[in-house]
Amino acid sequence: MSLVTEVAAAESQRALAHFSAMLEWETDCWDVHDALSRGKQDFVLLDVRSHALYAAGHINGAISLPHGKIVATTMKNYAAETLFVVYCAGPHCNGAIRAAIRLSGLGLPVKTMPGGVTGWLDEGFSLISDVA
Repeated sequence: MSLVTEVAAAESQRALAHFSAMLEWETDCWDVHDALSRGKQDFVLLDVRSHALYAAGHINGAISLPHGKIVATTMKNYAAETLFVVYCAGPHCNGAIRAAIRLSGLGLPVKTMPGGVTGWLDEGFSLISDVA
């Protein structure tokens, strides 16, 4: 017996519920890129890293809003039903989770984009820079 099979897999109905629910909380780089490329952006994409990192390279269409700046006053101009997709540097960074906590704490819908900038680049997508 391996460590893989030491714990049995979940029953199919439980697995279906679990994996289906995961999509309520996250989206992936490809789906975000597809929406942006086709002009189907029905969400606000937030780069929650520092303004300096954003300026050095970010996803075209993203807004720079460091996770620590996500407070009621900065979010007041968004409709309550606005969906936010948040990303940070990559899987080694928890900034997107911190942003998701802040947004959901304000009662706003949010999904993370696991992989962040690292995942975006791994998919072969490009970043734009504000630095000359």
